[in-house]
Formats: sequence, C-alpha cells, structure tokens
Amino acid sequence: RSKSPPPHQESCRRSAQRVQPSTMPKNKGKGGKNRRRGKNDNDSKRELVYKEDGQEYAQVTKMLGNGRLEAYCFDGVSRLCHIRGKLRKRVWIQQGDIVLIGLREFQDQKADVILKYDNEEARSLKAYGELPENVQINVDVGLDGDELEDDTFDFEEI
Repeated sequence: RSKSPPPHQESCRRSAQRVQPSTMPKNKGKGGKNRRRGKNDNDSKRELVYKEDGQEYAQVTKMLGNGRLEAYCFDGVSRLCHIRGKLRKRVWIQQGDIVLIGLREFQDQKADVILKYDNEEARSLKAYGELPENVQINVDVGLDGDELEDDTFDFEEI
C-alpha cells in the first residue's frame, strides 16, 4: 500500500500543474521619454535677441562641468557663469560660443547664461555693432586659450 501525501501538499501539486509560466508583457507603446519630449525642429528663424539692462554678451573661454563655464564678457571682465535649467541638456554650449548672460546684482564675478547665439546670429550681431570687431566667431579655442591652427607639413621628395 502506497502512502498518499498530506492534503495540503496535494493541493499545492495540483495548482502547480495548472499554472503556466508567466511571460513579460508585450510593448504596445510608441517609444519612451524622448518621443514624448518631441522633436526639436528649429528650422524656422528665431528673432535676434539684443541685450537689455543687466545683461551682457560674452564668449565662452572654458567649460568647467556641472553646468558651469567661464566666459569673457565684452565689458572686459571674465566671469563664472551658470547654465540655467532651461538650456541644460537641450542647448549644447561649447568653447568659443557667443552667449547672452544675465549679470547678478549681488555678485559681480558670477552670471547666468540666458541664451546661446548660433554662428549666423553672432555674425549679424557683429555686423550691427553689438559685438566688438576683434571678436572671432566660429574659431576653435585650445585648452590653453590659444587658437587652434592647421599645421602644415613640408615633405621632401625622396
């Protein structure tokens, strides 16, 4: 005579036979966070923004990280600037870019980046006399602040 398992074990065995292994649900969505944010179609020209009281034009001299940069303002002062949240991770700022910064009333050596001008806008600002004539637009700046130039090599014929 064979022993039958206790009743509670028997019910567990029956339920284990009926249950099928669960599978992961199928993706039925149309994409993730980036799709919800939308495409950044800026083909249309935006209006040129001029500086107002408490603002100044500047050129980025050094990227410091953590949303900060060092910029040379065209009033002759080099300032530590903070990239505001609206521009962070949306507008990429590099060394040599022309930006509009908001000056702080309580800290003269610090400022906030309000807007980045693209190369075409910076050229038109220079043409309208808003930027000094000695400003170089669309020029790469080296790590030590010197401009990067194309190196030329002279090869001798063998």
